[in-house]
Amino acid sequence: MSDRKETIAVWFSCGAASAMAAKLTLDKYASTHTVRIVNNPVVEEDNDNNRFLRDVSEWLRWPIEFASNPRYPTNSAVDVWDDRAFMSGPLGAPCTIKLKKEARQLWEKEVHVDWHVLGFTAEEAARHNRFTLTERNNVLPVLIDAGMTKQDCFDHITAAGLTLPRSYSQGYPNANCKGCVKATSPTYWNLVRAVDPDVFAARAEQSRRIGAKLVRHKNRRIYLDELPADAKGRALKSLKMPECGIFCEEKP
Repeated sequence: MSDRKETIAVWFSCGAASAMAAKLTLDKYASTHTVRIVNNPVVEEDNDNNRFLRDVSEWLRWPIEFASNPRYPTNSAVDVWDDRAFMSGPLGAPCTIKLKKEARQLWEKEVHVDWHVLGFTAEEAARHNRFTLTERNNVLPVLIDAGMTKQDCFDHITAAGLTLPRSYSQGYPNANCKGCVKATSPTYWNLVRAVDPDVFAARAEQSRRIGAKLVRHKNRRIYLDELPADAKGRALKSLKMPECGIFCEEKP
């Protein structure tokens, strides 16, 4: 009989939900399991995410480690899009596959993982169920079991004295990469144009060069440089744009 403790991998995406998922996991399982908190670094995220990661690690009093894909040593989504000559499609984006999913798989070749924890909140139970059916069935739904919504996560994080990543205060619905290519909403892309014009210009240039029509306007896909500056879609708060963890199949 082995006395090895089962290992739980918490996939931390620098968002409020995954931070709270890490907290609940440690509270419940740290004494009985080996808990590893792991981040997939992506340089296109706001650099304030690095500050939040350090703050969360200090708050939890637990190290946060990194898992990367050595094929892309820059950890850059832009480099992935150029390498693949592809930015986004109905099933997701190559940046998620290469920088998160494959990075996780390579990390798991070195670390035996018994259970995974992702930042699925109470309102994302359907996503959790779909993930366990199509990806992995060994997922602990710690936020769902606790009935915690995304807003609950925000409230707990701020009550603990932590400052959320800057992206939230800028109006973004999560702390993912700026200019996420899985987004198709004109509301989202015009927010990027207003808040991060350099990012918008870079996405517009690269998507035109690759031939990727990233935004949907008036029921048709168009290039970003064709998007009217006053175009609007759904309100930002209603966009279905979850934190980009080790998979992401939904697009706003």
